[in-house]
Amino acid sequence: MTGRKGPYGTPRDIRGDFRAEIREFLGTRRARVTPEQAGLPMYGGDRRRVTGLRREEVALLAGISSEYYTRLERGNATGVSESVIDGIAQALQLDEAERNHLLDLLRGAGTTRPPRRRPAQQRVRPAVQRVLDSMVATPAFVLSGRLDILAANDLGRALFSPLYADPVRPPSNARFVFLDVHAAEFFRDWDEVANDTVAMLRAEAGRDAYDRRLTDLIGELSTRSEDFRQRWAAHNVRIHTTGMKRLHHPVVGDLDLPFETFPLGADPSQFLLTYTAEPASRSEDALKLLASWAATTDAVERSASADDSEQAAETSD
Repeated sequence: MTGRKGPYGTPRDIRGDFRAEIREFLGTRRARVTPEQAGLPMYGGDRRRVTGLRREEVALLAGISSEYYTRLERGNATGVSESVIDGIAQALQLDEAERNHLLDLLRGAGTTRPPRRRPAQQRVRPAVQRVLDSMVATPAFVLSGRLDILAANDLGRALFSPLYADPVRPPSNARFVFLDVHAAEFFRDWDEVANDTVAMLRAEAGRDAYDRRLTDLIGELSTRSEDFRQRWAAHNVRIHTTGMKRLHHPVVGDLDLPFETFPLGADPSQFLLTYTAEPASRSEDALKLLASWAATTDAVERSASADDSEQAAETSD
């Protein structure tokens, strides 16, 4: 999905965007499931022109007519029942994230006009910031659905110091992954991180096609990064709630940190991200060293700021 205006500033057809997304998403899902994986006989043998399922095969597995499925894949999402969605999800072997994404796209394709929108929420509530600051031994962040870092505690800023080196605010995980030359060194599993980043942005785009900042970000990454363009074309989506991040920090070296994410119910499209280290591990020692480095760095910066203020006062006198 691109911006809210079409070529030459003409109004953008939001429903047309969603219909195109439905066609491409379902097409890529069909292509990855073979008849053998779906439990169907291989009619046609070497003469098959598609590696995955044909539309009529998906319809057969989903228990609907071929004509109905074809209309649906072309974006005609009017009156699609829950049972039909369940049948298609089972036929295409969709996981939870993919099924939710399909629902978002179908809902968007049925929208007759853009909803009234409040400005995108970017502020982090003071109570949430206090929670972050209380987690002194745990790097913690609040991220937006666009993967911008909206808030962090001291240890979080120290851990992600390479992202904060970019003067653009708020720091963007997505821009760092695809546009910063240091990303491949910082993320030891860069390829996996890149795939996850695109999959999360793709899911967010399905949920909210009217987020101008998101469409601008996707446009920038598509223009500037071939790696992003190739991954975006795959139409993969993912729910990213827990896992392991393998980082290489410029100060403390390698860290293997399990992470957990938690939605912030009062703030749509914001979530809390925390990293921890296994007890008595090298990563735990590295986090402690990082906390000490961060405290020393902050003290030096405060001292330098105070000296600058004093010099400025003396000069004014």
